Amino acid sequence: MLEFKRAAIDRRGVWCQAARYGAVLFAIALLHGCAGLPPGADYPKTASSAFAHPEDTRLGQQFASAAHEHGQYSAFRIINAGVDGFQLRMQMIDAAQRALDLQYYIFRGDETGRMLTDGLQRAADRGVRIRVLVDDGDTVAGDEQLLRLLTYPSVEVRIFNPSSYRGHSRFVRRLNFLVNAPRLDYRMHNKLLVADNALALIGGRNIGNQYFQVDPESQFADDDVLTAGPIVGELSATFDEFWNSDLAIPAKALGRTGRPDAGAPTEHEGASREARAQAPKSAAIDYASLLKTGEPLAGIISGRLPLVWAHAQVVYDSPNKKRVAGGALPGRLITRAVLDSIREVQSELLLVTPYFVPAADELQLLKDLRQRQVRVRVLTNSLESTTEITAQSGYEHYRVPLLQDGVELYEVRSMLGNVRGSGQTAKVSRYGNYALHAKIYIFDRRKLFIGSMNYDQRSKRINTEIGLIIQSSDLAQQIGGRLGVQLGVAARPIQAFDLIGEYRSFNFVDQSRNLEGISFAGTGEGTHNAQTAGPVVLGIGQH
Repeated sequence: MLEFKRAAIDRRGVWCQAARYGAVLFAIALLHGCAGLPPGADYPKTASSAFAHPEDTRLGQQFASAAHEHGQYSAFRIINAGVDGFQLRMQMIDAAQRALDLQYYIFRGDETGRMLTDGLQRAADRGVRIRVLVDDGDTVAGDEQLLRLLTYPSVEVRIFNPSSYRGHSRFVRRLNFLVNAPRLDYRMHNKLLVADNALALIGGRNIGNQYFQVDPESQFADDDVLTAGPIVGELSATFDEFWNSDLAIPAKALGRTGRPDAGAPTEHEGASREARAQAPKSAAIDYASLLKTGEPLAGIISGRLPLVWAHAQVVYDSPNKKRVAGGALPGRLITRAVLDSIREVQSELLLVTPYFVPAADELQLLKDLRQRQVRVRVLTNSLESTTEITAQSGYEHYRVPLLQDGVELYEVRSMLGNVRGSGQTAKVSRYGNYALHAKIYIFDRRKLFIGSMNYDQRSKRINTEIGLIIQSSDLAQQIGGRLGVQLGVAARPIQAFDLIGEYRSFNFVDQSRNLEGISFAGTGEGTHNAQTAGPVVLGIGQH
């Protein structure tokens, strides 16, 4: 009898295992059948466009006279501190009267994400039309809190190129990606916020604690640029292009659009919006008190925090970038304009990019610059600081050849060690994991690119990206000087790591040639031989 029972149990185990494999195979077949188009592609949706009369709003009126004086020029101010980036987003949302458009690769459901969502709810209460477009490539459990906005008739949320699986099981998500890789690997990496079609914020920051100096264990150094004037309308036009594209799927088409009482917070979200407004203090920064000051937006509007007026060009990828690159459709490719600007450089190129994996033509372009005696310096992540090991492993192959060509490489340390000049709390700088996330390219100190595009093959071939090329020697010199100090050019020296020893096994004919150019930028104590190579990477995006 015992043996019979054991045999029956064994048979049940076999059947259960077979059933599980069968379910997986069925899921693969099902997912493969819909790999061509995103789910919800046939869901009815209405095309819309940006608010047409910014001059009728307070924000539009506050910048109208200055914009008139400067003609076709637009106004710009770099926002390098994470805390200012968060406050400015909150203040733009609170100031909007007619329309808000938000486009992000990541919109986390953490403290800052929930606070910004609360701000959007208050705007919806005022009758503001809100359009939110988010990518679906890096969502995690809790990010769906954004869907509580759908209880408002003036709010619409769309998901760019969504997965057919709407849960958070890593195994199922990976399985879904494996089967649908050609489609799901294509992501919208854009970051843009537009208020009343009068004021826009663009750059490298997503929505989440790591970008806003809230999470003491993980910090992303990044930058935004605030802009007003004619360029805002052009940025809004890019939003409209993505919003109305076939890949932007209404969240309601995907089923899980929140509970019936989605407008009310859950116990996990906090007892009330007011309670959440007091929450982000995990990095010893009291956001509630800072928001009450009205800064930095109040200072920008009053003129106390000056704007730089200049000509600028919006550069971006069309929503259907792959087909444009393949010649099947007309459209825009961001790399065309950026690489053209690099080719025009005569004396100095500064690249700030968290992921540095150049394509063959991009690598050749840097070599060509060096052959013309152009100084090329690159600031990127180190193995210690990177958040993407695969990208870092790709970069490792380029370091020695680039150094041999005379390109100067600098790598960010993950532990700053010293809070001096950083705008951070001591806790964050001492214990936090610090990673570079800004994407800034400076051309001859005459113009600069700022946006979402990394100098890597994913940004070139797979992701859609957006940015501005600003023709301003003032801004270029301002940021270039700040970066130059950080790379050891100015007189404020700090400790950095000399990595010559890492390359001894490569047996260079002249091992001293340009090897001093690769350094960890940082202020902490290290275990390698120290040299004065440059100060901490702080102004690039203080977190």
